[in-house]
Amino acid sequence: MLSTLRKSFWLFGFTVLLLVLFLPGYTKLQESRIKNRKLEENFRKMAVDNYLLQEELKRIENDPVYQEKIARDKMGVVRKGEIPIKIFSEKKR
Repeated sequence: MLSTLRKSFWLFGFTVLLLVLFLPGYTKLQESRIKNRKLEENFRKMAVDNYLLQEELKRIENDPVYQEKIARDKMGVVRKGEIPIKIFSEKKR
């Protein structure tokens, strides 16, 4: 009986020692995996955004109608002979 109790104590001690040695490394590994998944997801989102921006750049460079639309909408450019009209919303007054 004493021998069995002694063996159980050593086995318990050995198990605790293994947990103390390897548990911090295991938790750090799990944290690294979670961080890696988040970075991969962020990378995929940025790759899609990059693709969309490249497509818009191609359109800006090659499509004169789109160029005119951007110049008119965002920069306020008007053609010769046109009269610009600015409309203010009620919130700004």
